[in-house]
Amino acid sequence: MALSLFDSGRRSNVFDPFSLDIWDPFEGFSSSVANIPSSARETSAFANTRIDWKETPEAHVFKADLPGLKKEEVKVEVEDGRVLQISGERSREQEEKNDKWHRVERSSGKFMRRFRLPENAKMDQIRASMENGVLTVTVPKEDVKKPEVKAIDISG
Repeated sequence: MALSLFDSGRRSNVFDPFSLDIWDPFEGFSSSVANIPSSARETSAFANTRIDWKETPEAHVFKADLPGLKKEEVKVEVEDGRVLQISGERSREQEEKNDKWHRVERSSGKFMRRFRLPENAKMDQIRASMENGVLTVTVPKEDVKKPEVKAIDISG
């Protein structure tokens, strides 16, 4: 049972907290959005790929949330000697003629992120793995040689 909570014609099911429509300040602009090429709309996938980079004593670790992607759809490359590049493409879901879409919020399209790695990165030992939609790239670090401390005898 849907009840009208607003005079504006929006409808909601009071028993389902996720069905409540939120006021959209851009409502009515959909016709102008339809004129934007799909390649421009898909740039949100490019810009919204979130990646964390942390440094541990042993390595630089990158983690990227890539839900719905298979490892075959993601590329991890090193360019120009020290630039780590993570890229891929999320395909758009196939549309059937009889389907009626109410919302399309999941991004699709190509994405790419690049990171300049520091001098202490072991470029020949980079490892990547993907588990549960999370890509982890581990870049081991060169061992930092601690300066040798020599005891000096103080005689007086």
